[in-house]
Amino acid sequence: MAHKKKEQQASVGAPLYMATYGDMVTLVLCFFVLLFAMSSVDAEKFKKALISLKGSLGVLRGGTATESPLEPNPPIEAVTTDQISPGTSPQRVLDTQHVAYTIESYLRKENLEKSIQVTVNQRGVTVSISDQFLFDSGSAVLKNDGKRVLYKIAALVRNVVPAVAIEGHTDGVPLNGGIYRDNWGLSSARAGVVASYMESEGAFAPEKLQAVGYSSYRPVVPNDTPEHRALNRRVDLVFLSQYPK
Repeated sequence: MAHKKKEQQASVGAPLYMATYGDMVTLVLCFFVLLFAMSSVDAEKFKKALISLKGSLGVLRGGTATESPLEPNPPIEAVTTDQISPGTSPQRVLDTQHVAYTIESYLRKENLEKSIQVTVNQRGVTVSISDQFLFDSGSAVLKNDGKRVLYKIAALVRNVVPAVAIEGHTDGVPLNGGIYRDNWGLSSARAGVVASYMESEGAFAPEKLQAVGYSSYRPVVPNDTPEHRALNRRVDLVFLSQYPK
């Protein structure tokens, strides 16, 4: 009788399958903890990676962007002039998504998408304006329509961009007469005129502005057809994501 009682006492407790069940529950818990840890993405690193990807893909004028339409972000804090004085870097980096959306909304409202293109890349936000919209052929005198658009764009972004690189571009056709010796002179003059207007009428702080002419040596498409040459004749307003060091 004593032997049977010992066997009955030994059998009291959790069934053997509970050990396997407990191990399985523990593994499932570890799996979901791992999924949660992987889902915690650094927002700033993700944003930088997204901008880098957009810059590598690029967007050609006249084409269709592969990205989804930009959604408006909450208003961003302005970068004051003393924060971007020469030799220093602003504490706040440009919100390129917000700036691009703001400018594109204005262009759509004015039906200017064909004359002015907006792209986002590693440098910041580039606004490419056709030379025909800004200048007469071979001239560096701003047209009234060009002045109006430059003034409006400046009003939209002047308080939030750390710096602006204004870049003049021409096609590969040599100049035939005029006051400019070659395309170097024409592209540089146009960039300088736009920079001067952005300061005097657009109220941009002069230390935010830089102007350079690239002649025909930075085309977006080959200079092989009249349509391609028209795309290459442009002035780019590059709203830099950070003040250049």
